[in-house]
Amino acid sequence: MSPAKYRKGPDRRRRAALRRYARVLRGRGFQRIAGADEAGAGPLAGPLVAAAVILPRGARLPGVDDSKRLSAAERTHWATEIRRLAIAWTCAHISAAEIDEIGPYQGSLRAMERAVAALEPAPDYLLVDARHLPGLSLPQEAFIGGDGRHLAIAAASVVAKDHRDALMCAMDLRYPGYGFVQHKGYGTPAHLAALERLGPCPEHRRSYGPVRRVAEAQARLF
Repeated sequence: MSPAKYRKGPDRRRRAALRRYARVLRGRGFQRIAGADEAGAGPLAGPLVAAAVILPRGARLPGVDDSKRLSAAERTHWATEIRRLAIAWTCAHISAAEIDEIGPYQGSLRAMERAVAALEPAPDYLLVDARHLPGLSLPQEAFIGGDGRHLAIAAASVVAKDHRDALMCAMDLRYPGYGFVQHKGYGTPAHLAALERLGPCPEHRRSYGPVRRVAEAQARLF
């Protein structure tokens, strides 16, 4: 399908702003500038997914923006384009069980650190959405709302979200009845109703309140 069909992303001024800081960094001598972001810290079920992306100079991705601004079809289209054009890209997963053990914040850091560490070639500078990654030694900057401010972070957010959505669609086949293909594990009314009816599946995060309450109620019955 033509990219024009999906061109509901940032206008020309915002596209220029998304690219501007990468030009500044290249002027300082950095060439492999990675962006990192995660998707799935909030859902009640499924993995947390992080992506890291290194884009080449001059990459043309006119529809790429913060993944939350794009439709599912737009995300899939632009995720494919990002993977095609990228110098390097990776995804890393944190399982529901691992999130229960360390929490979503530490899980986000760990997933992004894994994704960045797996990039080949390695980046020489890192732009991260919202938080620094203490487990990495390379130069880095964190930006609140970074997925709407820097193209490399926006690209990582699109790849992470698209990849996680695909994992949740596959999970829907393994655990039918929860509606994962529709809500992707978020706590929608339909998901909460299914959770009450079926109880938690192995991919539910038992440290999250709604899941914990259902699991505890079931345990009292036996």
